[in-house]
Amino acid sequence: MPETQSVVVSQAESGQKLLQFLERRLSGEVPRSAIQKWIRTGQVRVDKGRKKPFDRLEAGQTVRIPPYAPGQDKQVSEAGGLAVAYEDAELLAVAKPAGLAAHGGDGVDDSVVARLRAMYRNADFMPTLAHRLDRDTSGLLLAAKSYAVLRELNDLFASNGVAKVYLAWVDGRWDEPDGTLLEDVMEKRGAPGAERVRTGSGKTALARVTGLVSSRDRSLVAVRLLTGRTHQIRVQLASRGHAVIGDRKYGAPSARGKGSSRGPMRLHCFALRAGERTISLPPAWSGGWAVDRDALQKALGLLFD
Repeated sequence: MPETQSVVVSQAESGQKLLQFLERRLSGEVPRSAIQKWIRTGQVRVDKGRKKPFDRLEAGQTVRIPPYAPGQDKQVSEAGGLAVAYEDAELLAVAKPAGLAAHGGDGVDDSVVARLRAMYRNADFMPTLAHRLDRDTSGLLLAAKSYAVLRELNDLFASNGVAKVYLAWVDGRWDEPDGTLLEDVMEKRGAPGAERVRTGSGKTALARVTGLVSSRDRSLVAVRLLTGRTHQIRVQLASRGHAVIGDRKYGAPSARGKGSSRGPMRLHCFALRAGERTISLPPAWSGGWAVDRDALQKALGLLFD
């Protein structure tokens, strides 16, 4: 894009810091270091005046963006879209499939963020994720459609103000009473590249588990998260001998060769309650893994316990 641009801050973008605003507007085409240099040298102007990177913008202000050469476009095509579970003027909930990363990174071009950027490329404010799921976990992801709503969601998640219920198929028979409290302390340990979350020290992790279906070899459980630690559900269940089926990191094969490390991981973010909104998304599991309506209704009720 060889020409100078003058862009007006929309209401959806209001409240952002100047550096954040430019990063979102430029969709990753210009490195952060280059944007910071633009601001530092006065090439970026706000209402014809100089600003600092962390000065906040207001709706209606005009931002001058200097000419730049776009970097390699890593957006996926429209064909690589996402199913939308819920959308209104402020909020978007997408259905993340298992195997798709929430955010891109080194060697990861395809992600929920990249697909959102492609789907909403003409939006004033690209829907921005307020939380994340592990790559192999499926289910609901919330994205804000304005900066003000993003800040509200971030505050809610930080204060455990968003109720979350997951469904998981686990190894073995789950015979514990409904609403059994799992309480551990856990932290990430190990050499870089081989880190694992382990119990025994660290921060407190809390969750309540209710059994939905139980047999000798496997059980379906609903998990109401009370804290949001890394890999929390996977670690807490595996430490009690009920690893999530398909979990190659924390699961272990059984003596019969049908252990938790085989096949896709059966962990799904099923329902979220944020403020007055309640959103649910049944997992796309089929065959013997399908979840019936009664089990879904029982799991949904945990949002309000």
